[in-house]
Parts: sequence; C-alpha cells; structure tokens
Amino acid sequence: MPLVANSNLPAFHRLASEGETIISKETALHQDIRELHIGLLNMMPDSALAATERQFFRLVGESNQIAQFYMHPFTLKEIPRGEKAQAHIDAHYESFEQIKENSLDALIITGANVSQPDLSLEPFWQPLNEVIDWAYDNVASTLCSCLATHAVMQFRYQQRRRPLGDKCWGVFSHRVVERNHPLVMGVNTRFDVPHSRFNDISREQFESAGLKVLVESEVGVHLAVSEDLFRIVFFQGHPEYDIISLLKEYKREVKRFAAGDRTDYPPMPENYFTPQTAAILNEHQLHVQKALASSLPMPELPETLITEQLDNTWHDTAEAIINNWIGRVYLTTNNQRKLQFMDNIDPADPLGLKK
Repeated sequence: MPLVANSNLPAFHRLASEGETIISKETALHQDIRELHIGLLNMMPDSALAATERQFFRLVGESNQIAQFYMHPFTLKEIPRGEKAQAHIDAHYESFEQIKENSLDALIITGANVSQPDLSLEPFWQPLNEVIDWAYDNVASTLCSCLATHAVMQFRYQQRRRPLGDKCWGVFSHRVVERNHPLVMGVNTRFDVPHSRFNDISREQFESAGLKVLVESEVGVHLAVSEDLFRIVFFQGHPEYDIISLLKEYKREVKRFAAGDRTDYPPMPENYFTPQTAAILNEHQLHVQKALASSLPMPELPETLITEQLDNTWHDTAEAIINNWIGRVYLTTNNQRKLQFMDNIDPADPLGLKK
C-alpha cells in the first residue's frame, strides 16, 4: 500500500514526482486498510538529511502491500545543525516526546557522521541510547543502519567497532548464510550491497553477543538480528542508497582534497564505476591536480557522463528484505494485540521464530 503524506514534508512531493504512490491523509482515512506507523530517527548530516528521508521512505513505500504507511521522522537536538537544516527539522519533524506519546509500530535509525573513534564521547550518545531503550520495549522491531548498528552493539552488547585502516567503500557481492530466517525468504542467495565505512563489527563479535548473522561478504557482515531473531535488525551496509549516492560521496571527497581537507586524492569506490567511467575520472584527477598546481578554479566533475554508466545492482534485494521486515512487523503487532486474549503467544518471541 502507499505512503501516506501525513505532513508537508517535501520528501513526499519529491517521491510523488518520481512516480511513487503517495496518498493524502484525508484519502487514507476513508480506506479500510490497517495503518502502520514507522519512525525514522534521522541522524545524518545536513547535506544528506533530505536524501536519507527519501531513500528510506521509498524502500518502505515500495514494500509490503498490506498496510498504509505513516512515516514519522525525528532527530536528536544534540546533533549540530545549520540554519537551513534546522528550519527543515522545525517545520517537518516530530520530537521524541511526540513519538513516545503517539507510539510506533517499528523504527528505523540511520547512520551519522562522527568526530572521534569512541562513540560514547559523541554528543548524541546518551539521547540515542534513550531512544534505543525505549524502542526495545515499545516497538515491534528496530532497524539500525551502519553507524546505528555500531552504536547499538557497543551500548547493548559491549562490542566495540574496530577500525579497518582503509575505508570500506564500494559495492560488494554478499551471500545469505542463514537461509531459513523470514527476513531473507524469497531473496536471492547472492546479491550486492553498497558499503561506506571506516569501521567494522565482525561476525565473531555478533556471534559472541548471541546474535544471528544472516548475510555476509568479503567485507564482513551486512545483515544480522538480535537474540530473539527480530526485535533489532542490524545493517552494516547501505541498501537504501540511491544509484548516485556513492558518486556524490566521491565528489565530496574530491572537493575535500581540492580544499586541502585531505592530503591524498580519494580512491574510487570499488566495483561501482565502469572501466570507461574510471578512465574519465582518472583524466578528471589530472585536471584537478593541474588546476591546484596553477592556482586555477577546480574543474567540474563530468557527472552527466558518469551517471549514464552507473548501475543499481542492490535495490531489488533491499526492497525484498524491507518487504519481509514490514510483513513481520505487521504480524508481530497483530499478535501483540491478541496477547490479552491468548495465552499461547510468548511476548519475547511473538512470531515463534525460536521454535
């Protein structure tokens, strides 16, 4: 079923213009279809705030055809914001207090930019943990993306992420290693996922914490679940990424090099650009370095030539996994509503996944 435009958030208008099915709140109220309320704790920096909304909204909206989806974005006031981003948040986001008062069926927590290796020293650490604690007791399932996965692993399971040395950056082939879990039912046993991270939680760390690894690759674990097999879902990759997301990151790093914020020219994301595109980018690097040496303006990245050569090899599988997640949220919340009438459902395992 469609996303419900339950606010004036610009993401709804943008998604509708891209062909996504969006209906008004008034239309939704006249349809006899169950509502699911999904929270989005958006901790991404200002430059990626709106894009992250669209990416996760799109995945939810394209998923299970069993409910109308109400999206509830919120953030943490401890994350520094610029004036424009803060105005966007003030106009369109809910507060955590409103989220708690109105309740959710499920929650998605995005990644975030950090300034130091120890996550517990970040200004968002304590408020994020408050959200995680509340969600564990009050929503059917919480889906953690990248940095959020690392934070939950440190906070709840005392497993600290470990630096990789070089950045894990690109699109990598993954394999389903636990094929009977409902989240990967009907999913290709091998599929691609983008990654963009400097740190890692290993398979051994997940398993020593009593968690179940479902999908992994040469660059490590992508998908794992909590000990009850559903209450927390962990992503280390970025299946929500748009086709141009890694290109935008690469462009940003080139600009950082030109500005002197990094000393080395950024490497290209692995398995993402075609050989023809790589040749174009190598030539662009020469132009950039020549311009810097001559104190000339930096040449523009030829994005039009590059985007024509990009392929998205991960979205269909990401959509299938989110579809399975939403379906299980629906079943879980239905079962929880029946608990007062039924004695044979275990609240800690409402879907009977451990049996």
